[in-house]
Amino acid sequence: MSQPVTVQVRRVRGHPEPLPLPRYETALAAGMDLRADIDGELTLGPLERAAVPTGLALALPPGYEAQVRPRSGLALRHGITLLNSPGTVDADYRGEVQVILVNLSNTPFSLRRGERIAQLVVAPVSQVALQEVEVLDTTERGEGGFGSTGR
Repeated sequence: MSQPVTVQVRRVRGHPEPLPLPRYETALAAGMDLRADIDGELTLGPLERAAVPTGLALALPPGYEAQVRPRSGLALRHGITLLNSPGTVDADYRGEVQVILVNLSNTPFSLRRGERIAQLVVAPVSQVALQEVEVLDTTERGEGGFGSTGR
């Protein structure tokens, strides 16, 4: 196993009872849970969405991004997911990480401070140089998309 990448984290607001920092819940987990840094309760009605603060800002090293992904339990049990999934936190962004939750169920969903709302996956990224050409090389698949390779 390789050495972990260091990501600096800053709490963006003071609270008498700070939330735990994100952490891996199991030894081989890919993501760390993000928590709702809200006061009181937030209720999302059916098809309602909200940007939920996490209370954290990150300093990712160059060549990395943080992906904000849905939690499978919230999706399965409550119909709660993320609208821009995965959301990308760029290495040069220093603002608060917020999670755009949406309620896709037909019943209201209530959220309280400290509840786990999303996963954060830190991953390497590549920057590329685009080269414009008149013709692309051919492949077996060609221009087939949207289910062209089967069910």
